[in-house]
Formats: sequence, C-alpha cells, structure tokens
Amino acid sequence: MTFTRTAIPDVILIDPKVHGDERGYFVETFRDDKLSEFLGYTLNFCQDNESKSSYGVLRGLHYQLPPHAQTKLVRVIEGEVLDVAVDIREGSPTFGQHVAVRLSGENKRQLLIPRGFAHGFVVLSETCTFAYKVDNYYSPECDRGIAFNDPAINIDWIVEQDKMQLSLKDTKQPLLADADLFEYGVNLYV
Repeated sequence: MTFTRTAIPDVILIDPKVHGDERGYFVETFRDDKLSEFLGYTLNFCQDNESKSSYGVLRGLHYQLPPHAQTKLVRVIEGEVLDVAVDIREGSPTFGQHVAVRLSGENKRQLLIPRGFAHGFVVLSETCTFAYKVDNYYSPECDRGIAFNDPAINIDWIVEQDKMQLSLKDTKQPLLADADLFEYGVNLYV
C-alpha cells in the first residue's frame, strides 16, 4: 500500500497493491499495521457501511460532531465517484478548503477522511457500490451536514446540478458559515 498526503495533509490517499492475472485480482483493502505506522496512531474502526447508487446521486456533505465524530476510510467496489473531503475545523490553515478525488472499482484507490471534515460523493458511473469504514457509530443527535453547493467551498462536482439526485435532507443543509463546526487543534480522538 502507498499512502500519500493530499493538498490538505490530514486527508490521506491510499493506493493498495493489486495482484492480478487472467483469473482476476487480489487486493488487501485494509492493513491496520501499515496505516497505524503511517499515521503514528491506531484507528479503531467499528463499523462497515455500504451503499448502492445510480448516476448523479450525491450524498453529502455529512459529518458527526463530538463525542461521536467519525474518521472514514472510503472506497468504491464497483463504478466511479468523485469523493470530496472538506476541512471544517475553525482555525485550521486549510479551513473551508476541500480535496476531490476520483475513486473507482478499477483504480481501487481509497481516501482516509479524518474527524473534523465533512464528506460527500457524487456517482459518475451508471451505478456504484460504495463502501467505507468508520471509527464511531452513527449518532442521530450528532449528525450534521453542509450544503453541497455552498459557493464558499466551490466544489466542482462534475455532474450538472439538474442531473443530480439528492435526498430531501441534503437539499436543506446549511452553508458552511451557518454550520456547527470543529475547533482546530482540539484532539478529536480522546
């Protein structure tokens, strides 16, 4: 596995090694020892999630507040998405900035999105199976979101807005300026 810090250094791009031949392929999708060595600490993933979506489905931008904040390790099993992580840690040098990466079943890339970031993705293929690990359980009372089309964040989702499919919840999320945020420098893993 190769770990690469993105333009926002806390967001990590992971390229697993794919072993393939005429029969198919084999890939290790998660190695706690290698990830812990790279990060310098261990994440305790406790839940795996999976969603199936069609072209234009946009899910996000979502996050959970403490004490149920979540780190996510996301990947695509089948299809392709544009995956986005937004820094929502007030006081951070990259506050309000985002990283956008294409993840697909073909490239097998993964993105590690730490606590203190909002996350979302839009499906670029006809269908997509999206999977991710989290290090904290879902908590409805801590569940929050930010408007996917906030001009202050200025994400190019690639898919035209009139072709996007959003949940009612995601059409009513606040702008970053009005959202509940994290504080930069506070240890979110205690």
